[in-house]
Amino acid sequence: MLEAGSAWKCVMTLDQQRKLVAGDPRDLRAAIGRGADLRIYSEFRHNEHIDTSSSRAELIQESMDMRCTYLIDGRWVASQLTLRQPVELPVGFGPRPSLSLFMYNENGEQAIARPHLDGPPQLAPHGPAPVGDHADMPKYHEFDSWDAGTNAPSSNFAYDFDQLKYFVKDDWTEVLAHDAAGNVQRGSMADVMAAVRRGAEFKVGMTDVCADLSTSGPAVPHEVFIQCGSIYLYTEQPLFVAATHPIVRVAPAIPLRYASENWDYSWVVVRTDGDVSLLSYDPYTLQSKRTEHKLALRWFAR
Repeated sequence: MLEAGSAWKCVMTLDQQRKLVAGDPRDLRAAIGRGADLRIYSEFRHNEHIDTSSSRAELIQESMDMRCTYLIDGRWVASQLTLRQPVELPVGFGPRPSLSLFMYNENGEQAIARPHLDGPPQLAPHGPAPVGDHADMPKYHEFDSWDAGTNAPSSNFAYDFDQLKYFVKDDWTEVLAHDAAGNVQRGSMADVMAAVRRGAEFKVGMTDVCADLSTSGPAVPHEVFIQCGSIYLYTEQPLFVAATHPIVRVAPAIPLRYASENWDYSWVVVRTDGDVSLLSYDPYTLQSKRTEHKLALRWFAR
């Protein structure tokens, strides 16, 4: 059992072959299920990963804020970067503005989806695309590629990082859990109100918020965790409303992977009566869509 605390703690380490060498994935899953924040640390060489034509073999240590986290079927963790633009190390930004929606699974498998933001959406057929030639980067293993030539290409891969570490900050406290109708299961609105009045930050866990993206049968049970930005407390009803940071919604699966038309980019408004409003952007067209849902939610404060 990982002890709660305010410090970042490494709960799992994978080696270059993505084999477990320290920690326990059960601790990672338990922490994410408690609302813990996640950062992923990796090590790689400049001329192996950034610029393969360079003679510069300097070791680079990277740490990333995996703001959107998934607990899938209670037995698998995946996570995504949600706000990153492409970076061209060590200079600055990459050549094309886009969102770099990198995704990491607990077994070290990775993925990238890249909705471009630099002009009118590109039109091309959706579906599988040829896997790229990465002979100059032998540590990079691309599994598949999707939607090449569109505004939102994606692929799934693994890179043989020297090591991969999963760090959690496990200092959130669950203050309320309720079903999709708003019926309280744990905690209370009084706990939420007290947290608001002490200036607390909030995070929400949303049950099955990506279920509508599953097209091949019933969705795998899942919970997606994201921090809240603006919060609003109606003091007489009482009703608590929060607008979240953006999330990357992906059809739930183990491992979690991008594929053609199985993901979007969404902002969410959540309420303690179970009402959930999604403003989702189609990554291919950049057109928005609004949908309404009733979801079981868990609320965390710190």
